[in-house]
Amino acid sequence: MSKVKDICEEKLRPIIEEMGYELVEVTYQKENGNMTLLITIDNDKGITIDDCEIVTKKIDPILDELNPTEDKPYILSVSSPGLDRPIKTERDFKRNMGQEIEITLFTKLDGKKKFVGTLNGYSESEVEIISNNQKLLFAKSKIAHIVPIVKF
Repeated sequence: MSKVKDICEEKLRPIIEEMGYELVEVTYQKENGNMTLLITIDNDKGITIDDCEIVTKKIDPILDELNPTEDKPYILSVSSPGLDRPIKTERDFKRNMGQEIEITLFTKLDGKKKFVGTLNGYSESEVEIISNNQKLLFAKSKIAHIVPIVKF
């Protein structure tokens, strides 16, 4: 299944970027009994249903030609990452600097797995937040996921 993901990422990324979008993620997995190829896109303005439709129409014939699933049926879905998009890439970290985030660790640290604070810094190997006026530093290898805190 990662072969499908890898082929799609490699071939679709330049096409989607040329259209003015970022290819955030490609997943190929079983959902409701069917295989689904989910293409997640984003841009600085946010993604609308019209954006998803435009990208779908552009990549659908390309996928037919590529045939990444080797004739196995699948449902194509193009989507936005949502407001609570996980923070994974350099661009995600830059976008969320100074914002409140939640870090979930693989294993407990000081009896907790979840930490909330303001993203204060990051490097290739670490993430720093400020929580209750304290700087907390986490090794990226210990982090299960990071998401922004969405407030309405």
